[in-house]
Amino acid sequence: MAEATTLRRLKKGQKAVISGITAEGEMGRRIRDMGLVPGIKIQCVGRAPLNDPVALRLMGFTLTLRNREADHISVQAVGA
Repeated sequence: MAEATTLRRLKKGQKAVISGITAEGEMGRRIRDMGLVPGIKIQCVGRAPLNDPVALRLMGFTLTLRNREADHISVQAVGA
């Protein structure tokens, strides 16, 4: 079974499926508006030099998120 974690903890190249969003209010709406919803497959493609923000690849585009936003996104790591 895949390990549950937050999006912030994904390593470069690691793939995962979003399992939940804990953010509420404006931040939660904004995260969902960006396409980050449960069931979406993502891949961590890189990080800035100080590890914030994180770059993600999903649905054919690249998206960057601050760690404070990534902490609200639960994921299940998947194999390559």
